Amino acid sequence: MKKTIRDFDLYDKRVIIRSDLNVPLNNGVILDDNRIKESIKTINYAIDKGAKVIILSHLGRINSQQDKIKNNLYPVSLRLSELLNKKVIFSNETRGTVLEKIIDNMKPGDVVLVQNTRYEDFPIKKESGNDINLAKYWASLADIFINDAFGTSHRNHASNVGIASNLPSGIGFLVEKELKMLGKELTNPISPYVVIMAGAKISDKIKVIENLVTKADYILLGGGIANTFLKAKGIDLKESIYDKDNLDFANSMLAKYSDKIILPVDGYGSSSYKDGLEVVYSDINNIPNKIMVLDIGPKTVELFSKYILSSKTVFWNGPLGVCEFKNFEYGTREICKLLVNSGAKVIVGGGDSASAAIRFGYKDSFSHVSTGGGAALEFIEGKKLPGIEIIEEK
Repeated sequence: MKKTIRDFDLYDKRVIIRSDLNVPLNNGVILDDNRIKESIKTINYAIDKGAKVIILSHLGRINSQQDKIKNNLYPVSLRLSELLNKKVIFSNETRGTVLEKIIDNMKPGDVVLVQNTRYEDFPIKKESGNDINLAKYWASLADIFINDAFGTSHRNHASNVGIASNLPSGIGFLVEKELKMLGKELTNPISPYVVIMAGAKISDKIKVIENLVTKADYILLGGGIANTFLKAKGIDLKESIYDKDNLDFANSMLAKYSDKIILPVDGYGSSSYKDGLEVVYSDINNIPNKIMVLDIGPKTVELFSKYILSSKTVFWNGPLGVCEFKNFEYGTREICKLLVNSGAKVIVGGGDSASAAIRFGYKDSFSHVSTGGGAALEFIEGKKLPGIEIIEEK
């Protein structure tokens, strides 16, 4: 069992908390602060115990100077101050004398948020590449390391694995909850167990599907994943996206598990991948020329409802359509309603599905909404998460 933040005497200790404050921003405006809110419990605990709290987080990807401007963590520091009801000191530097002076002047209960760790990814990927010297430098700033960023725990980065290799370490409350919910509810799920897997890319989810198809009673597919299986069955998808490289995989899965894999039978589409154009409804076997399917239709919702409403456990990962487009949010919204009415234990596997559940007002309607998409998938696939494995055992 991994050590947690409760296992340390935090008073007057410099504690680095690796949080996941990777929230969507538009011109400096936070569009969804759920990840910030989910990080508060661990930070408050450290404050209450008299720690000097140093928070590290990434935000977006940094491949240019323009990315640095776009993915500055300063707006997050302001929201964090509001939620903690106390001033959060912001360091615009990821390392150097300015940051060191700020930390040297900290008093018990103070909170510092360090600039985006991925600023260290340009021009050389030192954060994402787990640069030894960067990891040792960050570790030198503190006495204890707490990983509370489940969403990056499947990554071998300097700000999680690197620091934990050089400091006493534990996990925070968010990570503890994620491991408990994903492990307890999905390791031995109560049957009927239904998996809803959707999204654009099948390549990211192949191993997950292979793993879950042996455990689940049914797998309901949507989005580009479903399209790949439909194409494998010989359906003419017209302009709809699918994964050419994984048609053989889809064929083999259908040959073995045709009774378990449930595919869409209708959908809504358009002539282009954009919102505001004319919406075209069609049966999946009769998609009009020059149309791409961007959402599931009512017959598919009715088909899926038979499995969802009789389920006891559901794992959902990936929107059923391009739900960020107003014209194509129907399927995802209807599936959310069905999940609420099912009475099943519903685990939402992070990423875009979590964002959709929150945006449609269903965050508190499900048993658990994960903060980590890729991490959640790798965890239930049975992979070891480097950011968790490195943490000390009790």
